Amino acid sequence: MIDVCLLGTGGMMPLPYRFLTSLLVRYNGTSILVDCGEGTQVALRKKGWSPNPIGMMLFTHYHADHISGLPGMLLTMGNADRTEPLTMVGPKGLEKVAGALRVIAPGLPFEIRYQELTEKEETISLPGEEDFTIRAFRVRHSIPCYCYSMELKRAGLFDLERAMALDVPKPFWGRLQRGETLEYEGRVLTPDMVLGPPRKGLKLCYATDTRPCPSIVEAARDADLFICEGMYGDESMIGKARENRHMTFCEAGRLAAEAGAKELWLTHYSPSLGKPDDYMDGIRAIYPGAVAARDGRTTTLKFD
Repeated sequence: MIDVCLLGTGGMMPLPYRFLTSLLVRYNGTSILVDCGEGTQVALRKKGWSPNPIGMMLFTHYHADHISGLPGMLLTMGNADRTEPLTMVGPKGLEKVAGALRVIAPGLPFEIRYQELTEKEETISLPGEEDFTIRAFRVRHSIPCYCYSMELKRAGLFDLERAMALDVPKPFWGRLQRGETLEYEGRVLTPDMVLGPPRKGLKLCYATDTRPCPSIVEAARDADLFICEGMYGDESMIGKARENRHMTFCEAGRLAAEAGAKELWLTHYSPSLGKPDDYMDGIRAIYPGAVAARDGRTTTLKFD
């Protein structure tokens, strides 16, 4: 299972009823924070979730509405006597940007490990979780920016007939199902000797602050949940969207439809967009399942 909470849905500036952009993903006891706009801590507290399990932070880019909440978040984590290392991932320049913000959050009791993205597409590993993969895809914004997909693989079902036909000793069946490779009496025993073909896993994609581009479609291909920016609800704002390197609702809907995503949540609304629900008719003609997400929207992705 993967827990997903859209902590903030605002773009550019926070509003009394809308925090700035951030997403929290929880898997197997570890939390991954994507972006950390102003108000992220408040949104997290409001949800009742703790920042302590956050083991990784992913940044799409370094505009203030996506990273201005970082110093306070680090201080809170440090004041909670955290000692485990924290991994930060983002476009080139991350260590410099985070270092500058840390001027007001010095002396942390934990190490920060930086991974800077420079290629069009890169894979990020979640420590200790071989079946959970994060991929970063470069997108089109006014500064270097990435979208992220997260995939949880699912092994095949135990195949009793195959295990017996290959004479795999019964005491090793459980360990092989858990993905171990073993040696026994000169033989190498591998998981595929007791498992059927891999089953469909889970996939989440998050894209914001970008124009539509093929890399987003690739990142969101067959996603169980696609969270995409919808800066402008009114299609008459398409010129401004192009000028500022953002998207309209309908453009997000076309991306979701092309990618074959199962579900679409809109986020990163313009401050002038007071009621996103008023603009959903157009996008639902393109992608019927579109949702105008609000702060705190949560779901749990589960295997079929």
